[in-house]
Amino acid sequence: MNLRQRQFDALVHAHAGDLYRFAYWLCGDPSRAEDLVQETMLRAWRALDSLQDAAAAKPWLLTILRREHARGFERKALDLTILDDGLKDSIPDETAGADPEQAGSDAELREAIAKLEPKYREPLLMQVLGGFSCEEIAAELGVKPGAVMTQLFRARHKLRKSLSGDAVGRESAHGVS
Repeated sequence: MNLRQRQFDALVHAHAGDLYRFAYWLCGDPSRAEDLVQETMLRAWRALDSLQDAAAAKPWLLTILRREHARGFERKALDLTILDDGLKDSIPDETAGADPEQAGSDAELREAIAKLEPKYREPLLMQVLGGFSCEEIAAELGVKPGAVMTQLFRARHKLRKSLSGDAVGRESAHGVS
């Protein structure tokens, strides 16, 4: 195995999980997410020589993935789907077998995240799932770091408000004050 192949294998091993999670959040379909990761890796292999800094591999790969996802929209006409119905049902339930109370709150969190506007959801997911810093998110989205910090703050505020509103609504429905 040559040096290039070993370098690429290390890249795949280190980042495949993060790429899949991000791809899944982008498209909401496990099969499509796997395809996106494969296409990303194929493009990365072809352009491996352009990767100058190994520390920049993750943002580089996620950029390739985002562009590959966008290319999918250019290639075909999209079926219209109601976002609330399609997205919340497509988010994986990783709480199977967990404590029912915890499973409920995890499902509520996933649903609340899915309902966020894309301008708030995407930076939040990039930070939480991708581990990006504000500066890296800003570079990816083509905005200033201050704008990213504002979007992250507002996303968390909207989540808190949504989740606390749900809790208040449940308590009222059950006669708890």
